[in-house]
Parts: sequence; C-alpha cells; structure tokens
Amino acid sequence: MSANVNYGMPLSHPHWFSSKSGIYHSKHAPVDLPSDPFLDVVSFIFSHRHDGVSALVDSSSGCSISYSKLLPLVKSVACGLHKMGVSQGDVVLILLPNSIYYPIVFLGVLYLGAIVTPLNPLSSVHEIRRHVAECGVSLAFTVPENFKKLEPLGISVIAVPENEKGLRHGCFSCFCYLISCDFDLPQRPVIKQDDTAGILYSSGTTGVSKGVVLSHKNLIAMVELFVRFEASQYECSCLRNVYLAVLPMFHVYGLSLFAVGLLSLGSTVVVMRKFDTDEVVRVIDEYKVTHFPVVPPMLTALITRANGFNDCKLQSLIQVSCGAAPLSSGIVDDFLRTFPDVDFIQGYGMTESTAVGTRGFNTEKFRNYSSIGLLAPNMEAKVVDWNTGAFLPPGSSGELWLRGPSIMTGYLNNEEATMYTIDRDDWLHTGDVVYFDNDGYLYIADRLKDIIKYKGFQIAPADLEAVLISHPEIVDVAVIGATDEETGEIPVAFVVTKVGSMLSPKHVMDYAAEQVASYKKIRKVFFINKIPRSATGKILRKQLRNCLTSKL
Repeated sequence: MSANVNYGMPLSHPHWFSSKSGIYHSKHAPVDLPSDPFLDVVSFIFSHRHDGVSALVDSSSGCSISYSKLLPLVKSVACGLHKMGVSQGDVVLILLPNSIYYPIVFLGVLYLGAIVTPLNPLSSVHEIRRHVAECGVSLAFTVPENFKKLEPLGISVIAVPENEKGLRHGCFSCFCYLISCDFDLPQRPVIKQDDTAGILYSSGTTGVSKGVVLSHKNLIAMVELFVRFEASQYECSCLRNVYLAVLPMFHVYGLSLFAVGLLSLGSTVVVMRKFDTDEVVRVIDEYKVTHFPVVPPMLTALITRANGFNDCKLQSLIQVSCGAAPLSSGIVDDFLRTFPDVDFIQGYGMTESTAVGTRGFNTEKFRNYSSIGLLAPNMEAKVVDWNTGAFLPPGSSGELWLRGPSIMTGYLNNEEATMYTIDRDDWLHTGDVVYFDNDGYLYIADRLKDIIKYKGFQIAPADLEAVLISHPEIVDVAVIGATDEETGEIPVAFVVTKVGSMLSPKHVMDYAAEQVASYKKIRKVFFINKIPRSATGKILRKQLRNCLTSKL
C-alpha cells in the first residue's frame, strides 16, 4: 500500500495533529498518574476503594474469591513465598491456564518485589527451557500435567488447582500453605515504580520472540490509561459489570484486564479455563455476563453459534470488545446483524506498550465499529512513511509510532533489538501500517512485521524456521502466515530439501509439532527449489506471499 494514499480528508489539519512535528495527540484529556517514585502496582490497585463483592468466579464450579479476601490472599502468597526463600528481584514463572488463582499468584509475586514471567502452559519442553534460562527463573507455578516438562530444569515447582475444590488433593499442599499464611510480610521491601514487574514474551516487529521488560510504572499506566479510563467513559456502575475472562492471562490483553486492572474497579471477573462456544453461551447466561473481551476467532465462533441455534440470546451482554489481531469488516457486520443490541468496539495495543494504545468508544449519536479507536490519554503517535521517513497527516497511510508512559523498558538482554524498536526519542516503532481519519480514529491498513497471528496468539516465523532447519534433510526454510477465515492466519512453511530427500509435507509438519506448542504447528508445507532472499540474506516474504497466493 502506498504511503501517500489519501482517504478523502480535507487539507486543513485538526487541532490534535501537529503538521510541524508530525505528532498526533490524544483527543482525551490527560490523566494524572501517580508521581510517588516508591509505588508498586499492587499497592496502587488496592488504593482504589470500592464496594465490590465478588472478585473472581470459577465458571465451571461457581467457586469464588470475594474482594474482602483478595488482598489478604495476595499478602499470604507473598509471605509464604518469602518464607520459601523467594526475594525481591527473583524471577517466578507462571505456567498456568486461566484460573481464579492466577491473579492471586501474579499479584502475590509482585507484592514481594519479585518478577513475574508468564508463559503459555501448552509450551513445549524446548520453549520452557529457553524461557527459564533467559529469564533466570528460580520458581514456577504450574498444573500437575506440566510437572514432567519442568523436572529436568532444576527449579522449585508449585502446583495450582483449578478452583477451591481441588485444594483437597495432596499435590496442592504447597499452594494450600501459601494461601493459608494469614499474615503479612515481616518487612516489605522498598519497591519503586521503575523496578521490573514482569517479563512477557513477544515477537516484536521482527525476528524471534523476545522478553519484554515491563516496570511497575508501565503496569500502573496501563491500569489508569486503559482499564480505569475506559470504565470512566460509561455511566453504568463498574460494580454491576461482570466480565468473562476467556482470553488467556499469560497474554498481555488478558493479563491487563483480569489479573490487574479490573480488580481496581470492583467488577466481577468470571474465569473460564479455555474457550468453548457452548460453554461461553451457558456461562454468559448463568452469570449474567455484561462484558466479553475477545479475539477475532472467538467472535467468529460466537456469531456462528448464535446463527445456528435459537438459544443464543445473551440478553445480559452490554459490550463485546475485540483486539490482538485485525478484524475484517465482514465479521464486524455479521456481529452487528446477529447482536444488534450489543455495543461493539475494537482496540489496539502491544505487549511492548503494556496493552495501551487505542480504544473504541460509541455513543448514541456517534458509532464507529470498524476503527480500532481513539488514542488513549497521555499517548502520542506518529504515522511515518516507511520509505522516506516523512511524518504523515490524517488520511495518509504509514507505520505507527507510539510514545507514552506505558512503553516497555526494553527487551531482555537484547540492546540491539531494543534500539531497533525504540528510537532515541522514545518512539516505539510498531511495525503496523495505519492511518487516522479526520475525527481522530485509527485504522489498521496493513502490517510491516513478519509475525503470524493464529487465534490471537503471536507466532514468530524465525522460531519455526529455527526448528525446521535443524532437520537433517532440510537445507533452507521460510515460514509465512496465510490468511485463514477461522483462525486469522496459519503458519505455512516453504522448504528446500537435500537432493534425493523423500520428505513429505506430513513429515515436516510432524517434526515441527514435536518441538513447539500446539498453536505454533505448521499447517501447510510447500517444497521449492530456492528461498528468495535479498542481497543481505533477508527472506523476501512478500515474494513468498505472492507465490502462496498462486499455489492456493
């Protein structure tokens, strides 16, 4: 797409865009963020007083954790971990699916001044080993079925049950001890806003997945600029809101909402372990869910289910919000047709921006369903011509740059990648191609980055290429994403084999599947004579996409 495409915008520029600096400012009024340098995100969350009753509810059993017990449980976990030898600055791995105990563990670790690094519980042994080594993990929380993956790594492991009923089983005795300490830390460490709180993994704009270092300051900014600000735009009391947590909490989208931000508002979070369309319908109706954050494949599945059965009324739903991957206008139209009484918004954020970026907002007089929303308060943006570096006005398409208090500290032990992504003026180069309209709404137009979005999960092609190139019969390989209506994108491998090789596509797919998480599996394989590369050796993925189109 040309960088100077104009979308019918007038020549005069709105007040929130400076033609001199090329900076887009948020149309929202600035939000005051806490200035005390000695503040941690857990203390910040619980400094907000409210009359919330049920904090976290397990969707399958109905077991719940009340707001009155939430902070005591967090303090208990911190105290127990302290007694077990975990101290400030230690790194703790959370290798868990969604559960009502996920936020308790997450906040308990942070309250102690330790650092959390979440990971998909479906990750392979190879992926976990790399993660543990890079982050210097000393302790892990996981489910019993993952014990074998962690055994060879020589770290302490604590099993976490799905809900309160599971606490009776012996394998959860250590976790039982942690949540039963019943007292606070003897002396709480001094935690600064600038201290590291989490290391979340992201594919970034290119290359292999990298550890994104987020500070307490970043998380505090996320709570204020994303979660609390969005809630403040609506007249409905936050105490009446019931959120369905199907998005995984190991992903920044789910983590920011369900394990952090919403707990400062007093809203109820109903937690589902994994996505199942029939179960989602049951849970929404049973628990009177009002808000349902989703990724595109969930939205598609919900629409299909509603159109196939008459029982899918979902009368309690007030709003569905979608993020993590681009959404086609056709799916948006299908949703609005299927659920005409439900508000629908889209949003944009990255792991590197602590989920803060843009958020949709509809009123009775003005509705915009196709945009990813307005810039969040305190955030600035630029739209940059990726060929010339020129700053572009509304109506012109270019790479999105973001700047603000939620932008990451940097990539873990990777100064080169950090400098490539965040420039000397603190602009985060997102790799996404966007344009602003004349009302300040942002639209995703394309993507510069290589990452593949499968059901909202990020897959770095370089990770899969590293796995496949280790096969003795493969001499070169490239992986790209192919558009898929059900999942968003699927990984497709182009493979060059040794002369005389008898490898089949199934052999290649099985070889990769043995070494990666299930969502990272190669879904199609094409054998070619040569991988197209630039003079510097970079894979020319655009040529492969053209090749893929002709093959499909």
